[in-house]
This record gives sequence, structure tokens and C-alpha cells, in this order.
Amino acid sequence: MLTRKSKLLLTKIFSFFSVIRGYNIWVIALAQYLSAIFILAPEKSALSILLDWRLFVLVLASSLCIASGYIINNFYDAKKDLINRPKKAMIDRLVSQSTKLKVYFAINFLVAALASLISWRAVLFFSAYIFLIWFYSHKLKKYPLIGNLTASVLAVLPFFAVLMHFKNFYHVIFAHATFLFLLILIREFIKDLENIEGDLANNYKTIPVLFGENIAKTMITILTSSTIIPVYFLTDVYNVGYMDIYFYISLVLLIFFLLRLWKATLKEDYIKLHFLLKLIIVSGVFCIMLIEPQVLIHGKKLLSTY
Repeated sequence: MLTRKSKLLLTKIFSFFSVIRGYNIWVIALAQYLSAIFILAPEKSALSILLDWRLFVLVLASSLCIASGYIINNFYDAKKDLINRPKKAMIDRLVSQSTKLKVYFAINFLVAALASLISWRAVLFFSAYIFLIWFYSHKLKKYPLIGNLTASVLAVLPFFAVLMHFKNFYHVIFAHATFLFLLILIREFIKDLENIEGDLANNYKTIPVLFGENIAKTMITILTSSTIIPVYFLTDVYNVGYMDIYFYISLVLLIFFLLRLWKATLKEDYIKLHFLLKLIIVSGVFCIMLIEPQVLIHGKKLLSTY
């Protein structure tokens, strides 16, 4: 039977896992590896990519950066989260603010040490990434549009680190990145609609707070319609194998998303829309394997995708 101290320790570990959103980090790490195998380095064998220690260090450093970003974001949003996510906020508060800061700085030092194993450019990249995450959490997220754009860029940057590692600047990569960027930006606007009460109480100047929900919905509609452009290039111009099925299904789901968006009035409605966007994004991670499924069967690439 667990002692009282053991139970307390397990509770704090669970609380910290909630703070860093560990369930998101492993998906991003998987996405980096799958992107490397199927998109960023199509000419390399899957095994050579999996055994690339430099890539492993980059993915690990990215994961730690994201974890530290969630910590500092949680630190600054503690009051807002009590209104927007009371249950999660109560779990997160089991770890003290001072402990969060100590772990935040420790993780950042570890990231710098890992990056130094790669190159001085990697150190500069991750140092800039850490600074941008802090600046976004401390200042930028309180401002309309700038905060949304910055959050979306920060979400895509870990893939840029892997891209710089392989130095393969295929046009198709930017089509994938544009589609992902638009989905994340749409999600940021939905989060603003979802969290409007907490933003109002804490003086966050988001689009819904300043201009109202209808303006925010109009901007989301324009962004959602814009996803047709990268999808056209990815399905009709570039060869993405069977992943074109994912993009066609995504468009159908995004049409349904828009229909539900204009009917949404309650926080619960926006939470459901947020979940649908998450489903599209996470599904996209696993569907990367559809670009060349022969890799899963034969363990190596049989065709040159791009």
C-alpha cells in the first residue's frame, strides 16, 4: 500500500504532467520524426533517420523547449485559468509557482547543453525559441492578432529545426507548413472565443474581447477558406501519395466546422470546435505515413516521393 508521501509525490507528478501537457509533447515529437522520414528527407532511408543521433537530440531539445513553454505559460495564466479551466487549474496548483520556475530554468539550461552538442547555430536557434516563448507568454499573447500569429509560429518552429538539420527546401514542405499553420491559427482564434470570460477578467485584448464574436468568426471563416490553397497544391500539384485522402476529408470536416461555428454561442460549443480542430491536426500527424506506406511494409523507401 502506498504511503501518504508516495501518494503526494504521485499527485504532484500528475499535476506537473498536466502543467507541461505531456500528452501533446509526444505527438509533436512523433510528428517531427514522421515529417523527417516522409517529407523533409525523402531521399534518406527510414532506418538512417531513426538512428541519427543529432536528430534525436534536436527532437529531445524541442520537446523540452515545448515543456518549458507550457510551464511559463501556465505561470502567467494562473489567474485566467481559474476562470476558463477551473478543474485543470486546481490540479496545476498542486505544484507551487516557485517550483514551476525552478524546473523552467533547469529545463532551459538542459536545452542549451543539448543544443551545444549539435552546433552553435542550434544553441542560437533554441535560445531564440526559448526567449520568444517567454515573450509571448509574458506580453504578446495579451494583444489581438499578434498573439495569435506568434502562437502559431511558435507551434511550427520545432519542424523548422528539423528542416534546417536536413537542409532540404522542397516546395512541398512549405505547402504542408502553410496548411498546418492555418489550422493552428484557426485554433488560436477558437481558443480566444472559448476563453473570453477569463480574457475579459484579466485584461487580455483578444479579437473577441475588442471587436466581438462575429468579427472573430468572420476572421476564422476567411482563414478556414484559405486552407483550400495549400490543399490544392498538396493534392493536385505535388505527389503526397495516399495522404490526399486526409486532405479531402479535412476539407469536409472544415466545412462542417464552419457550419457549427456560426451556430455556436456557448463555451461548450467552442470547446467542441476546438476538439474537432485538434482531431484534424493529430490525425494529420499519423496520416503522414500515407505518403509512402511501403515504408511500413518493407522498412525502406521504394519510391522517390518528390
